[in-house]
Amino acid sequence: MAVLPIRITGDPVLHSPAREVTEFDDELRTLVAEMFDTMREAPGVGLAAPQVGVPLRVFVYNWTDDNETLWRGVAINPELWITPTPIGEPDEENESEGCLSVPGERFPLRRSPLATLRAIDLEQKPFEIKAEGWLARIFQHEFDHLEGVLYSDRLDYDHAKASRKTIRKRNWGVPGLSWLPGEDHLEE
Repeated sequence: MAVLPIRITGDPVLHSPAREVTEFDDELRTLVAEMFDTMREAPGVGLAAPQVGVPLRVFVYNWTDDNETLWRGVAINPELWITPTPIGEPDEENESEGCLSVPGERFPLRRSPLATLRAIDLEQKPFEIKAEGWLARIFQHEFDHLEGVLYSDRLDYDHAKASRKTIRKRNWGVPGLSWLPGEDHLEE
């Protein structure tokens, strides 16, 4: 098992759009395997390549829904279509999410309840998943990473203010910071 350091907000790779994958080789296979190991160790339900310092359009996900269906895979060069996001205040209990690049924090964020993911896998086979609920949220969160957007960038005013305060307090928001799942114990 190889675990990669996860970049913390402020690192330029997290705030820039990722590049298309053009080489489907052993290096990409190794990256994907290490991303799955890192996500499991963190623990997380999704992880995008920019979060481990690689500016490529790749993310992995691993989540079991209420029906005990396992959703596990890799999305390479994904496209994402979403339905309109509901208006109104997000529900603190049901719509809070976190991010491994803003470790230990959770804030409520409105997301579209439905999403369609189109991507290719490691064998370069196209696939499509129509997602709802948390799976749709996971896809939107990881897709945002590929666009250079963190969930904290999307928060409403009050939650964004609290997020910025936490980032300043922890001396994040600057290039070069990371943490290693399984070894680093960050303050909560």
